[in-house]
Amino acid sequence: MTPGNGGGESSQEQKVEKERKRRRRRRKKKKEACQTRRVCSNLLAAWPEGEHPTPSPANNRLKTTKYTTLSFLPKNLFEQFHRLANVYFVFIALLNFVPAVNAFQPELALAPVLFILAVTALKDLWEDYSRYRSDQEINHMECLVYCRTERKYTTRYWKEVKVGDFIQLRCNEIIPADILLLSSSDPDGLCHIETANLDGETNLKQRQVVRGFLELDSEFDPLKFTSIIECEEPNNDLSRFRGFIVHNSGNKVALYKENLLLRGCTIRNTEEVSGIVIYAGHETKALLNNSGPRYKRSKLERQMNVDVLWCVLILIVMCLFSAVGHGIWVWQYGDKKKPVFEVPGPSGNYWSPSQAAFYLFLTMIIVFQVLIPISLYVSIEIVKICQVFFIHQDKDLFDEETEVQLQCRALNITEDLGQIQYILSDKTGTLTENKMVFRRCTVSGIEYSHDANAKRIAMYQEADSEDDETAAKAGTLTQRDSISSHQSVKVVHRNQSTKSHRRTGSRVEAKRASILSKHTAFSSPMEKDITPDPNLLQKVNECASYLEITRSHDRPLSQLSPELSDIFDFFIALTICNTVVVTSPNQPRQKVRLRFELKSPVKTIEDFIRRLTPSRLTSGSNSSSSSSLAASKSTQRAGSSMILSASTESTLLKLEETLTNSSQVNNNGYSSQQPKTSGNGPGEGELRYEAESPDEAALVYAARAYDCALVGRLPDQVSIELPHLGRLTFELLHILGFDSIRKRMSVVVRHPLTDEINVYTKGADSVIMDLLLPCSSGDPRDKHQKKIRSKTQTFLNLYAADGLRTLCIAKKVLSKEDYSSWLKSHIEAESSIDNREELLFQSAVRVETDLHLLGATGIEDRLQDGVPETIANLRKAGLQIWVLTGDKQETAINIAYACKLLDHDEEIITLNADSPEMCATLLEQHLHCIESKFSNEAAEKYTQNSEVKFTPLCVPSSLVHPRLGLVVDGRTLAYALDKGLEEKFLLLARRCRSVLCCRSTPIQKGMVVKLVRDKLRTMTLAIGDGANDVSMIQVADIGVGISGPEGMQAVMASDFAIPKFRHLEKLLLVHGHWCYSRLANMVLYFFYKNA
Repeated sequence: MTPGNGGGESSQEQKVEKERKRRRRRRKKKKEACQTRRVCSNLLAAWPEGEHPTPSPANNRLKTTKYTTLSFLPKNLFEQFHRLANVYFVFIALLNFVPAVNAFQPELALAPVLFILAVTALKDLWEDYSRYRSDQEINHMECLVYCRTERKYTTRYWKEVKVGDFIQLRCNEIIPADILLLSSSDPDGLCHIETANLDGETNLKQRQVVRGFLELDSEFDPLKFTSIIECEEPNNDLSRFRGFIVHNSGNKVALYKENLLLRGCTIRNTEEVSGIVIYAGHETKALLNNSGPRYKRSKLERQMNVDVLWCVLILIVMCLFSAVGHGIWVWQYGDKKKPVFEVPGPSGNYWSPSQAAFYLFLTMIIVFQVLIPISLYVSIEIVKICQVFFIHQDKDLFDEETEVQLQCRALNITEDLGQIQYILSDKTGTLTENKMVFRRCTVSGIEYSHDANAKRIAMYQEADSEDDETAAKAGTLTQRDSISSHQSVKVVHRNQSTKSHRRTGSRVEAKRASILSKHTAFSSPMEKDITPDPNLLQKVNECASYLEITRSHDRPLSQLSPELSDIFDFFIALTICNTVVVTSPNQPRQKVRLRFELKSPVKTIEDFIRRLTPSRLTSGSNSSSSSSLAASKSTQRAGSSMILSASTESTLLKLEETLTNSSQVNNNGYSSQQPKTSGNGPGEGELRYEAESPDEAALVYAARAYDCALVGRLPDQVSIELPHLGRLTFELLHILGFDSIRKRMSVVVRHPLTDEINVYTKGADSVIMDLLLPCSSGDPRDKHQKKIRSKTQTFLNLYAADGLRTLCIAKKVLSKEDYSSWLKSHIEAESSIDNREELLFQSAVRVETDLHLLGATGIEDRLQDGVPETIANLRKAGLQIWVLTGDKQETAINIAYACKLLDHDEEIITLNADSPEMCATLLEQHLHCIESKFSNEAAEKYTQNSEVKFTPLCVPSSLVHPRLGLVVDGRTLAYALDKGLEEKFLLLARRCRSVLCCRSTPIQKGMVVKLVRDKLRTMTLAIGDGANDVSMIQVADIGVGISGPEGMQAVMASDFAIPKFRHLEKLLLVHGHWCYSRLANMVLYFFYKNA
């Protein structure tokens, strides 16, 4: 009986637990439903009251002003009275209106207070009026909005756009709101946007029409759009957008960030696009990210408030002393005859001693009010504004190359620039130019030094050191040639751009667009004009010639030697393993596009099967006519309806048979004819590459130097041009994008020569080397592979020693069974709404294993001009400089030597630990070594006090040894930032002249800055140029962003923005010193004058 009862109780508990889980799920779903937005078309018939999916759609009006005509006076006074000093001054002025205690004429006492309030109010009014004028200019820009009554797109102002409206945009127009892309004039459903207004990046980014709308038989009609869009609530995450469209049939289609056009971006490369507004006005991602100037309280202002408080205490003590003395003096007279200066009250009676003391206390407050400077606050504000004006007018802080000047985004902390003690800096793009130049490579264990290319780069460096005017007149290098190539279309394109922007009412933006459209990111002559290595070029030509001879064979690649096969795949990977967009210089920002039949990327297993059918492959030639395209389209639609009716299981069972049949068709994969291009083809002008990062551009330009050129990219295929072979078209099945955790990116393609499914991967060597296929000891091939890996690792160490950024290139061939099983899980991850990012990450990790190493590259990131001199001068001024970078240790150390952060006569302490225990041991050993070797009285005194608390003052010079440098890798830094070890780590770091943290993540950068700021209680400055530096910029007392090619995320989060790192020297040592000196002396003078 007992066991039975126990079993019943356990089953009952399980039921209760299941019921609890169900309730939790329901609550979670309800919570998620509350956090989602439902958007429907505004063109539909009137909804019943209370049933509209979007009850109160937001309008697109931009309002950055704080006041209105009616609210200005009360609201401004309310804000000014937040300053207790203003409340105190008004209280003193009103106290003068009390006859019993007044010391001055009441009207005269009120005049200074009213003057101060009026000056501050006028300043706030002018600032707000400037914002109002800017808002009006933007709100009255025009766009095309679909009108239900007129059944066409009509012109409206931006401020009249609402969520649910349909917008039509044309080339070079600015996007007025966050729009879901539903239609594009591009036959492949593509739209290219330029995000320079949003993040400063001038490279193009692809956007895709929502899946399902590209296959429409007729042109998109907004009146027929009856679906409901469910998406996330407005947020400021530019890199994420999640949601889905619910059609009337109940089908759901997932939405991605590639389907969203963000406000402030510019349409490029596309004649016409249409979409529905998802977020408008202040709900758009652009406006949610733009917090405007940041207002902080400076250290001087905080100290000044403490001084004012002391003055108030002194004032109260003086008034109390006077009141008590007066009360005792009155009490001594008693009932005797009062002195002649004693005035009776209104009733004719004299006050009692206590009353006399109280009234005199208030009177003395009025008399001694000058002890607190009434005009100090408004004077400080005026001085700060003047200081910001002087900083902006400094020509030395203007960069002529980029035409960018310093920005003061935080107006209240200019004096803190003169009190900085610690500078924590990023490396890539901050100390370096972020111009990635291909230098060397190793393929199949053989190194190619590219000596001629090194000489070419040396020539550029010599030319950069000459005078700018001489270089401009002489046309140094090939820069003038590249500029002259634009002259033929310069005027035409400018007129077109200006005309299109007159519609929007913004001539300034038209001028900006015409300028930006002539420039391509990461495409300077130094970056793209690469001189090939003769030995490698000879092998590439040998490989191409051999393939040309064996092109008729079933498996031409199998006839190549392992070395030539690796070389072939190496350059294929360099060319296609990226997201680079191809453009033509003869038509700026116009895509050189190939008219292929492939339309949509692989989204389902049925799509994959349709791609591999014989009819699909044979119709893939570039010379196919429009009639054959139309016929194949109808065939695909008919076939898709039949395939979709089958179950997924039967589809997977037929996959192997389909793959086998498809491999017998079009084996060679070559295109005998050159493809037709819209506009100018490659023969009429040099192709340009619009890359999202300088690393991608450098590798694509390097491959082009060996005649392996990227010539076209569509959502589902990539076309390359090879020597002796012509054009090859790879079917692009999947792109597994780069992320900071995996530290790699991959593309899954179908090879046109072998019909195999290949995975090409590039990434950090520390990651790729761990993902390679394990080698057995007995197999001769595996022994050869071990040698190649060993040699490659040796060359990688040499590249790092030379300060080069290293990337490994690898490949994997997927079998049909492996791909089909992986595809099923990957499609589930892509179609998932919850935890999509995590599932996609796991899916990518699953396929990026057992790789075959092809080779590695070494890319140089040049130092910015003046960086070594700037670091040396900042050190002479007593500032401590730490560098936090994500680069590998060897590369970071060599860059540190080049920029004089580390000196060759320094003793370098290197912390590389595999566990917290090992990290603690290393810290203790090095601390003991330093104390025994460089001990002195100050160090001993500090060591005794450091166990209790950290000193709030600056670092004593006796504690910093001038011949010590500290280098920490990312894993050890994670251990060192633990609560138990952070004090030891900080104690060791304080003893060193330089600190270099390698392989550090953005979160670790912020943690290091916070540790230095809070534990040492010193003024910290963080400087960076990319989104990965935002964390430390926001944590530091002063954040400085660099307006570089990585975008404007760092600038938007910063207090000050500078064009180059070298400008930091004058900003801190000159303007910072002047600002602090002026304000400090002025505050002292005011207290001296008044007290």
